[in-house]
Amino acid sequence: MFRLTWVSGMILPVLATTAIAQTPTIELIELSAGFHRIETEVAADQSSRMQGLMHRKSMAPNRGMLFVFPRADRYCMWMRNTLLPLSVAFLDDQGKILNIEDMKPETEDNHCASAPVRFALEMNRGWFAAKGIGPGQRIVGLEKSPRPN
Repeated sequence: MFRLTWVSGMILPVLATTAIAQTPTIELIELSAGFHRIETEVAADQSSRMQGLMHRKSMAPNRGMLFVFPRADRYCMWMRNTLLPLSVAFLDDQGKILNIEDMKPETEDNHCASAPVRFALEMNRGWFAAKGIGPGQRIVGLEKSPRPN
């Protein structure tokens, strides 16, 4: 039993170091909706778009995740392994909000853009409504996002 405990004690720090070393650098950009500032992480490649905000237990009040897609299409989002209740705004090329959907944690329900979009912005659930932000309004600063791949 002592040996097993010792071996486990050696492996866990190595695994933790490996996990930290493999954590991708998260790019942050600043967006705005009217006078509301949004600090957003950017998911511009397939891997980061698939990971999204999975497994997170909390997110700062004015923080979100911007999904950048390679071409305009009717994208859908779902919440598998996502622990936070979120709202997603689907945005066209100019940042105009087409529709906003509220999403329940840990579900696989599809929440889809009402028309082709290039961006989706996830925020804590209710953020858009609490700020009086809705369809037809514009999110500014999308030109700072990296090109998707």
